[in-house]
Amino acid sequence: MPSPNASPTHPTPPAPPDLVGSAAPASPTPEADGPLWHTCSSADCARTLEVEPAQGLNSEQAALRLQRHGANRLAEPPPRPLWRGLLDQFKSMLILILLVAAVIAAFIGDMKSVTVILVVVMFNAVLGFWQEYRAEKTLAALKNMLAPVARVRRAGRVEEIDASQIVPGDVVLLEAGDRVPADGRLLAAHNVEIDESALTGESHAVGKDAAFVAPPAAALGDRINMAFMNTGVTRGRAELLVTGTGMQTEMGRLATMLAQAETGATPLQKQIDGLAHKLVLIAAIVVTIIFALGLWRGDPWAQMLLTSLALAVAATPDGLPAVLTVTLALGMYAMAQHRAIVKRMTAVETLGCTTVICSDKTGTLTMNQMSARSLVYRRRRYTVSGEGYGAAGQIGAADPADTATLPDFKPLLHPAALANDSRIRDGRLIGDPTEGALLALAAKGGVDAEALAEHNPRIAEIPFDSAHKFQATFHHDGEWVRLCVKGAPDVLLTRASRQLDAEDEGETALDPAYWQSENERLASQAMRVLAVASKTIPARDFDPAGELMPHTHELTFVGLVGLIDPPRPEARAAIALCQHAGIQVKMITGDHRITAAAIARELGLHGEVIEGRELDALSVEALAARIDRVAVFARVAPEHKVRIVQALKADGHVTAMTGDGVNDAPALKHADIGVAMGITGTEVTKEAAVMVLTDDNFATIVRAVREGRAIYDNIVKFVRFQVSTNIGAMQTVLGASLLGLPTPFTAVQILWVNIIMDGPPALSLGVEPPRTGVMDEPPRRSDARILSGSRIAQLFFFGFCMTIGTLGLFWYAQPKGETYALTLAFTTFVLFQFFNLFNARNEHGSAFNRQLFRNRWLWLSLVAVIGLQILVVHWGPLQAFFNTTDLSLQDWGLATAAAASVLVLEEARKLLLRLWGHWRGAPQPAAAVQPETPTSNRP
Repeated sequence: MPSPNASPTHPTPPAPPDLVGSAAPASPTPEADGPLWHTCSSADCARTLEVEPAQGLNSEQAALRLQRHGANRLAEPPPRPLWRGLLDQFKSMLILILLVAAVIAAFIGDMKSVTVILVVVMFNAVLGFWQEYRAEKTLAALKNMLAPVARVRRAGRVEEIDASQIVPGDVVLLEAGDRVPADGRLLAAHNVEIDESALTGESHAVGKDAAFVAPPAAALGDRINMAFMNTGVTRGRAELLVTGTGMQTEMGRLATMLAQAETGATPLQKQIDGLAHKLVLIAAIVVTIIFALGLWRGDPWAQMLLTSLALAVAATPDGLPAVLTVTLALGMYAMAQHRAIVKRMTAVETLGCTTVICSDKTGTLTMNQMSARSLVYRRRRYTVSGEGYGAAGQIGAADPADTATLPDFKPLLHPAALANDSRIRDGRLIGDPTEGALLALAAKGGVDAEALAEHNPRIAEIPFDSAHKFQATFHHDGEWVRLCVKGAPDVLLTRASRQLDAEDEGETALDPAYWQSENERLASQAMRVLAVASKTIPARDFDPAGELMPHTHELTFVGLVGLIDPPRPEARAAIALCQHAGIQVKMITGDHRITAAAIARELGLHGEVIEGRELDALSVEALAARIDRVAVFARVAPEHKVRIVQALKADGHVTAMTGDGVNDAPALKHADIGVAMGITGTEVTKEAAVMVLTDDNFATIVRAVREGRAIYDNIVKFVRFQVSTNIGAMQTVLGASLLGLPTPFTAVQILWVNIIMDGPPALSLGVEPPRTGVMDEPPRRSDARILSGSRIAQLFFFGFCMTIGTLGLFWYAQPKGETYALTLAFTTFVLFQFFNLFNARNEHGSAFNRQLFRNRWLWLSLVAVIGLQILVVHWGPLQAFFNTTDLSLQDWGLATAAAASVLVLEEARKLLLRLWGHWRGAPQPAAAVQPETPTSNRP
């Protein structure tokens, strides 16, 4: 049984004091979105809807209203033609550039490039199409959650009808196990509790009260006189006057928000499009210059056209989509191994630039298992260790200075275990979470609840009811009947007259003031407080079939138990890691402010706490200006979550949003990364999200962020390697033209370099392990360019090294013949790629670090390239094809020495920068010297 003190589970929770008005409106007030049904009495609602609840609508009235309001189902957008979805996949600038490159490659006879490009383009298109097709199933999943049939009262008779035929004014009969088919005002509620977690995010069922009149500003979770579509009745029976159907329900409003949410391009997609524009512009300028210079020198027109087109194909980043696909696919696999399933490949990398994680509280940051944390017993305070429903843990004095012997806890633990309808099997709870916490508490105190129940069989009981707010059970114990009571502290204090003596020597007169102050102390710590009382009755004076309530007076007040859903042990460390990495963490919950603030403190979240109703008074701009200071959002509705995401985006943040209920789905779609809970999440939430956690654990998100950063690192490594090779090739050909030298490569040799550039060595950069310190840096800006100004300058420096080394040996070899000079220049340029690959692996630190040999695929691919180059130079059939000739061992040594210069010079530059920083006495971490890594998350 959940706590009657602060839990919304069994009792009828009062509205927050500042929400309760002096007088509710006498009748619904028409608003832009319709009447505020929660602000009026059930009788007024019935008059407004022109229905007599005892009779219900007649068939004619129902038919007219069905025609006016439509069927009770969610609207479905017209399906998009499949061909349109497939065609949309070819709108990317990079894809269009690749298709142009394929046409050029076909023109010059390079069918290898044509095949590779078309395979990559089609693979990306099919994959993107499938992802969008899956996303369109979200609304279908929402529709499938609706109740298929419902029992209604029409014309004085109870009928079972299809839920789609329900109309406003219908009277629906509900009982435990039913799913609410439409929104409505409760006409009657007999011990009713409804699980509204799908809408509000609260983990416990809400007690309902048909007589309650809520103020206009009451949050969804505080409208305890209402029931909403798709929520589940967990206890009792009720009569519901339908006030909204289909798209006019809270669920319909969510469906509208979900349909309106647009999935924008990820930061990586935007950067890749920008990179494609930049590369094409550079290549077009250089190729045009080379072609014009060749014609000006009098080179054969056909030869210059072939060389220029080969350079154009080589400069096209046709390997980039393949590397992106491989890198992101491997990242998806790695994340899946760590219990994070990513449904959209491009989202894998987006995690790497996440600046804010908005997390649900229950089940994600907390255990979603109630645990007893504190006891007040015999006027002493105790703490309880251990979490969940296991027996691990113990009871100890709360004050370290309290060294007195621990008392016998059985007078407290026995009633807690006996007045209990739940069971624990193999560490798993069967029943209510609060009762499970009491059973676990008893086990920690050495009490076997099942053996105790067998020895003291229950012979009568008073079930919990929101009217009296306690549960009482009567147990046979020889010549006595043991009465065990648990419930709200304030209620049990009015029924008790005695308390256990502090010295463990009997009973004394009740001290209500002491227990009230202890109750307030525990409640201020966001605990659900439960009181335990007991009494012994002579068996001869007890009639199990008689009136039981009189026996619940003159009780002995035994003690208080403070319960809470504790934070996950690993969540605090994960939050600390996020904060260290420059990522803000914000808790968003349907719980009350005090509970949320207390859990936030335990998790290490510090900042303002605001409620959903406060958000209503803030504009998007005002919220964006304040949002960095807010750590906790409490009592939020679905639209509040969307507003939070929008404000964070307006403030320049890349946002990950977690959720498990249907209410979370719109916010998940609006967020840059929507994260659904795999265990507790609904199918709608999982469909709307791009990442699903199979363990519902916040720490898993942090591991995924680390993987996302590593993936982006690897993409940057590949781009730096590929572009530096492009620049080197174009600078070398351009330099030869400017110096009056022949073109140093044939068209087929240029394409061979392109194979090396896009082949295994380049692909191996996509599987680099995460570098040390990847989580020691702030997130990169979402608008950061893959090729920043400093990176482009660095790549031109690499290209210049390649140009000087290649052309130097080309000029040196000219007297020995054209074929020999071409072979030496060609081989030197290929070896330049061998050494430049190590520059690409580490942008700021030395290439010779502990990770030098960690990527076996890189070393295997390098060995393969060198082997293939030896064959190209020394094997007859390939010599004829590539126009090469044999090189001596001395030639190979000369080419290797020249090529190594690109690595030696870069290592010297990095060393000088480190020495300069050390000399200045302020050595900086790698992140601090990266021009593309900001100290602020906002543009």
